[in-house]
Amino acid sequence: MKRIVSIQDISCVGKCSLTVALPIISAMGVECGILPTAVLSVHTAFDSFTFDDLTDQIEPISANWKENGVKFDAIYTGYLGSFKQLELVSQFFDDHGTDDNLIFVDPAMADNGQLYKGFTPEFARAMGAVVCSKADVIDPNITEASFMLGKEYKADGNYDEAYVKDLLQGLVGLGAKKAVLTGVSLKPGTCGVYGLDGETGEYFSYFNELIDARFHGTGDVFSSTAVGALMRGKSLQDSLAIAADYTVESIKETVSHEDHNWYGVDFEAKFPYLLDRINA
Repeated sequence: MKRIVSIQDISCVGKCSLTVALPIISAMGVECGILPTAVLSVHTAFDSFTFDDLTDQIEPISANWKENGVKFDAIYTGYLGSFKQLELVSQFFDDHGTDDNLIFVDPAMADNGQLYKGFTPEFARAMGAVVCSKADVIDPNITEASFMLGKEYKADGNYDEAYVKDLLQGLVGLGAKKAVLTGVSLKPGTCGVYGLDGETGEYFSYFNELIDARFHGTGDVFSSTAVGALMRGKSLQDSLAIAADYTVESIKETVSHEDHNWYGVDFEAKFPYLLDRINA
């Protein structure tokens, strides 16, 4: 069985970060180790929350894993909350990365033209230079890509394929081997991913229908599914298609219930769909 370690925060209630990564990756038949960077009572879309920073635990946990000979087939990072965490994760890549394992970075820090609370343009550039530069695959949304590259952000309907390709070229220019932009909409009513293999120069894309609903944590559903599919032997393009479709199915499942929750999608109910796709 393949083993992934996911490095990001854990919200004890709220479907995002590790409470998404752990169940999805495990359901796909892949072992998921976790390295929590912080513990929150609920995620930050709630009116109030508790927060405990675990930055000081990253180095000792990493050292203990090396002492015990723990190895990973993939290292998958999500939300990282400080410059110090960027530095520690970069060092983790050096300590645990090999020629054979995969480094997958979801630089979760912004959306809809705005950085998340507490982040700065300087942090976004550091995310690109310190963490994304060492990745095999990165999957920012357009907002995150524009901030990392210091380029103009354009909202849906205001950009074309040339703009998307320019962002992708900038992302692989950071050092990432493959860059994938999520939430790309080139035609009304559609949304998907557009990628660039920096080693071959090949562009690739996949689109699905755009669901008129927004939920916290859908990016985590997408990234967790994509890295899990890669560990199950799927190609990057197939993994992205599975992840996009599963995310859409999870959103549809959620909005189909009149009393659905507002804080995350019902991805659990669509596990049968996901496993059918993975085992096909």
